Amino acid sequence: MTAASCSLVLETHNLEGGGGDIAGGLVRVLGRLATQTRRLDTLADFVITHRGIDAAGRVACEAAAGVPIRWLALGDEVGYYDAKNRGFDVARGDVVVFADADCWPDPTWLESLLLPFADPRVQAVAGRTTYRRDLLGTAASTIDFMYFPSPHGAGYTRNFYANNIAFRRDVFETRRFGQHEMYRGHCAVLGLDLHKARIPIVFAPAARTIHRFPDSVRELLKLRLMRGRDTYELTPQLGRALASDLELPRLGPVVPLAVLGVRFGFSLRSINHQQMPVARGLKKLAVAGAIAAMSAVDAVGAFAGGLRLMAAKPEAALSYHGDGDRLAA
Repeated sequence: MTAASCSLVLETHNLEGGGGDIAGGLVRVLGRLATQTRRLDTLADFVITHRGIDAAGRVACEAAAGVPIRWLALGDEVGYYDAKNRGFDVARGDVVVFADADCWPDPTWLESLLLPFADPRVQAVAGRTTYRRDLLGTAASTIDFMYFPSPHGAGYTRNFYANNIAFRRDVFETRRFGQHEMYRGHCAVLGLDLHKARIPIVFAPAARTIHRFPDSVRELLKLRLMRGRDTYELTPQLGRALASDLELPRLGPVVPLAVLGVRFGFSLRSINHQQMPVARGLKKLAVAGAIAAMSAVDAVGAFAGGLRLMAAKPEAALSYHGDGDRLAA
């Protein structure tokens, strides 16, 4: 595989909440991408989707990136996953990498994510996404960024996250992110589809990116409620993943809450297994308590969704505008 056959698609949807400076937040992300060990100027192209970054902002962003950027302006109706689909449509590379503007990658992220594609048999590669490396970040990572063993064996994962994934063009072109009434469950559905089609996803844990927390506790609670609401919509998909003829009934919030209960158990088991700081004794107990607290808020979202008290908002954007996590560590 030649270096010129790779594209990077970055959407700015997650910088649009809260009325902050989208271009300013993007400049900070691009400063990190500019220092990657896999240089951006080796890519076929670098596509950024946006809604309303003006000419001055685009100039500042290109200066921070150090490479020309292909800007794709989107309408207000275009949500997070659709922005990725549209970015893919204009990208030229045989391998397309998807990243998020609210994630800060390690310096070796891009190199580690693309390295497995040297093998022509590799069709998709998932990197490791986590939150920051403190107690709250460790706890939240076990909930939002679990990686499950794959039947393809060691070195593969059953699932991925849309902020840290690369596909060969022909694989993504025939599947893409679908239209679902969820906030952030679309990549889980696509992962299930790939599993059903027996398309292996290589796991590259060295391709690490740090997903930032929202700017405030209020925004974090909103995130947790929407994540819980997603469980209601994902329940039938999970049933079909277990067996092609199995249809898990939602039964209002009953089955989604049961799914969250199972997830809680997996989260507890994930402590100290995510390349995060080791938690022992009282610290491990505190991490478990934080997992329980966030899971409880998720359960409220699932309960509200099951009773139709909370609508899905796939277009919702939270606020991520700080130079670091504004949420107190």
